Amino acid sequence: MSVLQGTPARDGFNSIRRGGLNWDSFPLRLFVKGNGKFWDPAELDFTRDAEDWHGLDEIRQGAALGLCTAFIAGEEAVTEDIQPFIRAMAAEGRFADELYLTQFCFEEAKHTLAFRRWLDTLGVRDDLHEWIEENPGYRVLFYQELPASLQSLDSDPSPANQVRAAVTYNHVIEGSLALTGYYSWNRICTEHRIFPGMRQLIKLIGDDERRHMAWGTFTCRRHVAADDANWQIVQERIAELTPHVVALVEYRRPGYPDAPFGIPTDLTVRYATDRLSRRLNAIESARGVPVEKIDVDASPEQLEETFEREDAEELATLGG
Repeated sequence: MSVLQGTPARDGFNSIRRGGLNWDSFPLRLFVKGNGKFWDPAELDFTRDAEDWHGLDEIRQGAALGLCTAFIAGEEAVTEDIQPFIRAMAAEGRFADELYLTQFCFEEAKHTLAFRRWLDTLGVRDDLHEWIEENPGYRVLFYQELPASLQSLDSDPSPANQVRAAVTYNHVIEGSLALTGYYSWNRICTEHRIFPGMRQLIKLIGDDERRHMAWGTFTCRRHVAADDANWQIVQERIAELTPHVVALVEYRRPGYPDAPFGIPTDLTVRYATDRLSRRLNAIESARGVPVEKIDVDASPEQLEETFEREDAEELATLGG
């Protein structure tokens, strides 16, 4: 069997090199932690959710459907778009990151299937593109910026491009949008005592996403520690994408009121802004730190655990 022309030959295997794997490496710790938190979408019971759905008026059904559509499409997008980052880690020789990102990709795929099962249980099988295609912010971020920033890694997996990709994927798409959306789902399910299956699903997905966010913060931190110029790239990318985030959040489909479930837009915007600001502070704190310390620094995970505790405390005040 011949080797394809231009394909580099493998020169060995990371898992059997002298010293083995560094189990203290942050991405490898995330991988091990994720293995202990496996869950199966097929085991979730959405029977009560279907009953609750049919008990909602048309406006609230539409609001819930729009929110779910944004999520399932987004989960499908990030499943596809994370794959160039796996190849970028291979190009950089970071095997622990490769291992973790394979799990990361699998979890995003699992989230897609879980949302699809929820829709199927509700009996929703119509084409749902109309719920997202008219939202200008959604189109720019998910149809254009997300795939472009990640696909650029195939031709140029440089640190600068990795930072742009991580900011786009982890801090804007996941951190500013997805996790804020999960916050909205939690409040809807808790305050209105509906959709127990969705609430369980959001808890499971949120746990996965906190590890994803921690890896994104870690990746930006190590590149900022290695080259202070990358901190400027972080700030520039956030500034580029923020107007589209605002456009996505503020969009209202014609005929649908603001806050049909009683959650004001400014509340979710404050939530997203607070989380993004604190994650950016975590990235900035890496400036001037030796890179070897960043690789075993668990502070990005600790930050996400702090967010988890804060969310749980707020839900407890709502009777959750």
